[in-house]
Amino acid sequence: MEATASARYLRGSAQKARLVVDMIRGKDVNQALAILRFSKKRAAGSIEKCMRSAIANANEAAEKANISIDPDELWVRTAFVDRGPTKNRRRVRPAPQGRAYREQRHFCHVTISLSNDAKPAAKGSKPEPAEEAKPAKLAESKRRKRGGAVAAPRAKRASSKKEEAAAEKPDTTEKPATRKASKKKAKTEE
Repeated sequence: MEATASARYLRGSAQKARLVVDMIRGKDVNQALAILRFSKKRAAGSIEKCMRSAIANANEAAEKANISIDPDELWVRTAFVDRGPTKNRRRVRPAPQGRAYREQRHFCHVTISLSNDAKPAAKGSKPEPAEEAKPAKLAESKRRKRGGAVAAPRAKRASSKKEEAAAEKPDTTEKPATRKASKKKAKTEE
């Protein structure tokens, strides 16, 4: 069962109301009401009113359909804020260099939809695989080559071995000054 409530022409900008609505999206009704009650944002009071209206709409729809519904099982399925009209007031505010800015009064429309269906699994969390699959997955991850910053030291080590092999083998294309330096190195190493 799904129930929706909308509050239109609420004072305040939509951007500020979205900050509050983002806090309650996907939460249980009781938890969302607690967040709204103790939030310091000005928009929280009117959004709480809209939330209570959605709960009442859910109870009413359940009564009409002759279904028993527990308000504690409801959760916020969708919640969004749309921009309302901007009222140009006939007042001005002083601005730099002798200009005057018109004052604007912002309004927004809030819509909240509640549901008592089972919550879908979170996008970030994966269901736990069976216990037998864990060792195979672990062995597979050990065999797999790793990329990125982890692989960089390996590549460095491999290239250093090649450089050591090249250093042991005398190179005739070297300049005379570098040959002397390499001979000095060889004498100091002995």
